[in-house]
Amino acid sequence: MKDIKMTHRYPRVLTIAGSDSGGGAGIQADLKTMSALGCFGMSAITALTAQNTTGVRAIHAVPPEMLTDQIDAVVEDIGVDAVKIGMLHGPDIVQAVANAIDKHQLRRVVLDPVMVATSGAVLIDNPAIQALVQLLFPRVDIITPNLDEAGLLVGRTLHNEHDMQQAAQQLLDMGAPAVLLKGGHLQGDTVSDLFITRTGHTQWLRAPRIHSHNTHGTGCTLSSAMASHLALGHSLPEAIAQAHRYIRQALQSGASVRTGHGSGPLNHLSAPVPMHLRPLNISNESL
Repeated sequence: MKDIKMTHRYPRVLTIAGSDSGGGAGIQADLKTMSALGCFGMSAITALTAQNTTGVRAIHAVPPEMLTDQIDAVVEDIGVDAVKIGMLHGPDIVQAVANAIDKHQLRRVVLDPVMVATSGAVLIDNPAIQALVQLLFPRVDIITPNLDEAGLLVGRTLHNEHDMQQAAQQLLDMGAPAVLLKGGHLQGDTVSDLFITRTGHTQWLRAPRIHSHNTHGTGCTLSSAMASHLALGHSLPEAIAQAHRYIRQALQSGASVRTGHGSGPLNHLSAPVPMHLRPLNISNESL
């Protein structure tokens, strides 16, 4: 067989999250998003869920040792350019992820603090929430809570943009270096997200609401799109802007499709791009 010289690699994105048996959120949505954006997606599963478009029926946590082994196996062989973190069901799982970030010096980390499913099911316990704040906020580049999740973190319900501004600042004070607070659950025909950093940058991202019953996995998709664009070399503000463009396209193109009897998925693969190729630097890359 002729020897083929390997000269390139793919941008590599690791998702550390729960599995959605319905395919619309979690690991499944993350991998579809990464592929659609031309990145090589890898996974470390934190929990198995039995769910569909109508709700979550059961959650089975993966042992932290198994989660650690998954992350170690991926990083040590393939390598990682960016990370998306999703559902972390218990404090021992949070600790395992924090340890892995330190051990492997993982960079470009997006934390989506998945706490409440689209159906309203609570996916995390209180000790895990405390561990999330203490152990992961200081170790990631940005957190991406929605209104319900931010409300759980700051201890009050958010009703308007003024509440969002106060909550985002409180999340920075709790240790997050940057926050993308998603305002899609507010009423009105305009969706307002707030991007704020500890360095003083504040930006409102407003866009007309796309009316659709198919919104399951929207947060997972946005955060994994952000991680993908970080892996592609974009700055954090540009990664957020590109991720917003992608998710709006996925929402719009999937709005008229029926999948299941509840909140269906986005159309993650409405406009996929070819896999990106990067020059392979043998001295600095895993084989």
